[in-house]
Amino acid sequence: MSSYDLLVVGSGLFGAIIAHEARAEGKTVLVVEKRDHIGGNCYTEEVDGIHVHKYGAHIFRTSDKSIWEYVEQFCEFNNFVNSPVANYKGELYNMPFNMNTFHALWGVVTPDEARAKIEEQRVACENPRNLEEHVLSLVGRDVYEKLVKGYTEKQWGKPCTELPPSIMRRIPLRMIYDNNYFNDRYQGIPIGGYTAVLEKMLEGCEVRLSTDYLADKEALDALASQVVYTGTLDSYFDYRFGPLEYRSLRFEHERLDVENYQGVAVMNFNDRETPYTRIIEHKHFEFGTQPTTVISREYPQEWTVGIEPFYPMEDAENRARFERYRELAEGEEKVRFGGRLGEYRYYDMQDTVKSALAKYAAWFGGNGVR
Repeated sequence: MSSYDLLVVGSGLFGAIIAHEARAEGKTVLVVEKRDHIGGNCYTEEVDGIHVHKYGAHIFRTSDKSIWEYVEQFCEFNNFVNSPVANYKGELYNMPFNMNTFHALWGVVTPDEARAKIEEQRVACENPRNLEEHVLSLVGRDVYEKLVKGYTEKQWGKPCTELPPSIMRRIPLRMIYDNNYFNDRYQGIPIGGYTAVLEKMLEGCEVRLSTDYLADKEALDALASQVVYTGTLDSYFDYRFGPLEYRSLRFEHERLDVENYQGVAVMNFNDRETPYTRIIEHKHFEFGTQPTTVISREYPQEWTVGIEPFYPMEDAENRARFERYRELAEGEEKVRFGGRLGEYRYYDMQDTVKSALAKYAAWFGGNGVR
């Protein structure tokens, strides 16, 4: 006899929503988590009253009211709006690319002047072979050199001349003075941090931390009637067709005895020489007034098996390999696969919520929104 109706492998946002929906329907749920904390990459840790995003900035945003209201069950959002600053060798530019950016670059004042400057700098290319040719054909030399090239090469570990145009299919150019990075109607940070949100989602479930599912798969599977697995698909099948490739990140967190380090939550470093891509100052996500601060430097790094995967390398070779794994997954009778790792997709949090609700409804017959 199984002890639980459902075993959820992974306590990140996707797994926590699956677990919550199952509990709401009266199912008994066991959640196992390889790390020593819940929450996956959404995990926040409190330091001096500051909620530190331990795995990079997580800003919740959506234009779907039902998704916003779903998450509001577990928290109250503040009114944080992401307005990052790009630092290119000490020159500061607002992001996304808008009239404030163009004024700082060229001194232009009107949208027509900005369009004319971009058109003057564009390098026409009918069939771009790489990211450099693609971006130059869209926005010209200054935007490419100061705001795209260095950051992108650090992020992906390759020169832009070796990256496919598909990495940046379009570059939004806003001809208005508006530094709001996202267009979504609903934006904010959960007051009290994301860990509190995940704790509420997991209420009523048994949670086992520091538990490696794949190391004890047979015994754990025997505990439940059904399994939802949110880890990497290739590791589940013991890398039968070779590993799916990712880019990874490394974070350096530092507590400082200053009230305000950089004046903004997110500052990107767009030159190639600075080894990190950005610095996060966490207190600004919740408008903190603490006498100290915590910053995190974010370093892109090569991924190998055993390092935390962040961004899937969705080139043709990896997509083809994923499809082979997906066919294997469809043959599993008891186990279902989902989330950014289980689906080998980059998901924003709103995408994760939407996917988890839709998959729960498809798998278990729930209504998809509770």
